[in-house]
Amino acid sequence: MKGLHGKKALVTGSSTGIGEAIAIRLAQEGVDVAINYRRSEDAARQTQQKAHAAHPDVQTLLVQADVSNEEAVSAMFDAVFEAFGGLDILVNNAGFQIAGASHEIAVDQFARVIATNLTGAFMCAQRALQHFMAENKAGNIINVSSVHQIIPKPRFVGYSASKGGLQNLTRSLALEYAPHGIRVNGIGPGATVTPINKAWADDPEKRANVESHIPMGRVGYPEEMAAAVAFLCSDEAAYITGQTLYIDGGLTLYPDFRTSWSSE
Repeated sequence: MKGLHGKKALVTGSSTGIGEAIAIRLAQEGVDVAINYRRSEDAARQTQQKAHAAHPDVQTLLVQADVSNEEAVSAMFDAVFEAFGGLDILVNNAGFQIAGASHEIAVDQFARVIATNLTGAFMCAQRALQHFMAENKAGNIINVSSVHQIIPKPRFVGYSASKGGLQNLTRSLALEYAPHGIRVNGIGPGATVTPINKAWADDPEKRANVESHIPMGRVGYPEEMAAAVAFLCSDEAAYITGQTLYIDGGLTLYPDFRTSWSSE
């Protein structure tokens, strides 16, 4: 895609799932990629190998950091700046969820989800923005949110709240920094085959139930999410900011209204 070759990107939580696919797709487009991971260095190295297979000439960097920790975030950005000499693209992808009845879930569990999914995204965005402003350069921030920023998700209240907050983080930063040529957008994946969704993705009966709620009748794949990120980071999307692109097979179209039960 136009304008991506030679850029430098940091993708948080990119050792598996959607983050891995994003890192690989950006590398395929000729982008140097910093691959962030929290726990599994082996998984991150596999992402690195796939990125080099996609484009042997790109530079890659493995950076371990828990994005909920401010000192770790600062050290991660310092490492990226030292290795790459700068940054053009930040993809806030790191995130997780904890299930539980909302009247029973521990406050610290709720706080942990918010700390990674929302506060972590803010801290990373802040460091990227400081760099973009100091260098007087246009930059791109992509927040990987979810359809659950607008669709409630009972029993996952921390996840729903974090993604709802991520929507307005995206919009607020986009409005504030548009005059500086800095674009901030998001993607809202629907049901996607990733490790976080292993419970239903690997179970034919559960998967069929999930797909029955999707107008297109199938789940999504990480590569489809990565393609949207590549587009939003490219010059093809130069006039787009403050938006969330839903990649969900129509899940946000209120599937229960496929028939006009309320009017006929």
